[in-house]
Amino acid sequence: MRVRFLRRNSADTTDEQVDDDAVTVGESVPKGHTPGKGRPTPKRREAEGRKRGPVAPPPKTTREAMRRARGSKEERKELSAQRREQRVEQRRRMAEGDDRYLMPRDRGPVKAYVRDLVDSRRNLLGLFMPLAIVVFVSLLAQSPMVQYYATLICLVMLVVMVAEAVLNGRRILRKVRAKFPKETVRGASIGWYSFVRATQLRKLRIPKPRVSPGDTVA
Repeated sequence: MRVRFLRRNSADTTDEQVDDDAVTVGESVPKGHTPGKGRPTPKRREAEGRKRGPVAPPPKTTREAMRRARGSKEERKELSAQRREQRVEQRRRMAEGDDRYLMPRDRGPVKAYVRDLVDSRRNLLGLFMPLAIVVFVSLLAQSPMVQYYATLICLVMLVVMVAEAVLNGRRILRKVRAKFPKETVRGASIGWYSFVRATQLRKLRIPKPRVSPGDTVA
């Protein structure tokens, strides 16, 4: 009986020590403390390497290194050729007037109709760019008479161009509103768009003209 009492006391003492230790450990941990992961945090380069997948082993010989460099160069050339073909295709579609490849300012049936109205007539505004070149050349001339007459002619042409731009803008705006009564059409936007289109040389216009000068645009 005495031996059993001693063993029970020993077990009880051990349980009490364990409970005391548990309480002590629980009290020693501050509230809100997050235990460590037990391993260092991986660096950013290592994490990116894991996301990208396994890294190819370094080349063992010079020939292998040259083969890899040649392969990467060929891949770059192929990618460059594909991008070049895409750009050519985009320019071709843009010149044809495909809305999917046009700039936002050129999209829509309203802008297409404005382009047709501008392209169906010959305008003095088409001489705007050549006139600018004439003005620049006249400024380089040494003769005052050449500069005087060139400047006078350019001023007269500019006045005529401005008057033509105003008349064309009103005419085009009136036709656009009659053809698209349900569309919200701003006069300043249509006038400026038609002016910019008319000042460009016919061969350089993008999208390309769909009508010829003198054609009737309904």
